[in-house]
Amino acid sequence: MHEALAQVRRELGPDAAVLHTREVRDRWLGLLPGPRRIEVTASREVNVPSRLQRRNRVEQPVEAAPRPEPPARANNETKLSRQVQGQLCTLQAMMKDLCRRSKGDGHGDWPEEFFRLFTELLDAEVSEDVARELVERVRGDPSAEGLCDPMMLKARAAGLIEDDVRVSGPIRVTPGRCRLAALVGPTGVGKTTTIAKLAANFRLKEKCRVGLITVDTYRIAAVEQLRTYADIIDLPMHVVSTPREMRETIKRMDHLDLILLDTAGRSPKDEVRIQELKVFLNEAGADEVHLVLSSVAGARSLEQTAERFGVVGATSLILTKLDESNGLGNVLPLLRNNGLPLSYLTDGQNVPDDIEVADAHRLARMILQFD
Repeated sequence: MHEALAQVRRELGPDAAVLHTREVRDRWLGLLPGPRRIEVTASREVNVPSRLQRRNRVEQPVEAAPRPEPPARANNETKLSRQVQGQLCTLQAMMKDLCRRSKGDGHGDWPEEFFRLFTELLDAEVSEDVARELVERVRGDPSAEGLCDPMMLKARAAGLIEDDVRVSGPIRVTPGRCRLAALVGPTGVGKTTTIAKLAANFRLKEKCRVGLITVDTYRIAAVEQLRTYADIIDLPMHVVSTPREMRETIKRMDHLDLILLDTAGRSPKDEVRIQELKVFLNEAGADEVHLVLSSVAGARSLEQTAERFGVVGATSLILTKLDESNGLGNVLPLLRNNGLPLSYLTDGQNVPDDIEVADAHRLARMILQFD
């Protein structure tokens, strides 16, 4: 505060009036508490009592009688002085609290290179708790002792993330046996586009006989979109609206190598619709049920959605829209806690491109934003 008031005196003169003071706190990376600053609003035009002492005040002769100060001005300056003193006390208390919390959460004794790793994890959308845990695990790794290179420490953290990620591999087609893979999930996560990518790759690259079934009769546009893809790739496609039709349609398509089943998006909170979806999947006898989730969603939302769709018998996860996400750290709690392995990743709208088989090593490096 003293430095701020001195700056006001230099720039506006000793007669400047301080109108308002406040404490401003910056944040590093939008998250970590940064340094605190004092903001002072002052004016030399407004006629209010000044808090600043004159630098070149003319000293009164010793023998001269002191000039009495008007009571109103004395009271105002006393009041302002108390306000400034109160603000300084508040600032001091807040600084003490910051120091106490910094020591309490373990950041205070981290070497600079580990704190830098921590901030990079936060920048990658990794939650503070998970980021702190990863840093402590890197510090506790005997093989990392003495490491100071930031990239080496980042690689150690990537290795720990890789160990936490389970993958299932691609859909496996067995010659002479029809395999049915269903895609389920909430609305707007890209199930239909992902189905088209899978169908195109298995038909054009793997040379498999592929068929499409959709039960997404709630959205006419979704049916037409899938039909367009089926016509382009030259695949049989059927629209099913009842469990009985599902049974009959699969029987007519059992000569194919792979049937891909597209389902209507369901709200995780709509238990009735989710149970309806479960009936369709039971009737279809799906060999694989891939839960499709958007990587743009928040960490808590991803975990809750996966939990709600667990009742339909999901066997693996597909993460979409990686190209739209600012960071992939939000998917870590899902991959660590849910138990479902990851099968595919998608990062765009291009068919048949923009899809790849999930790889734990590559995903870990993507999460930590390795170049």
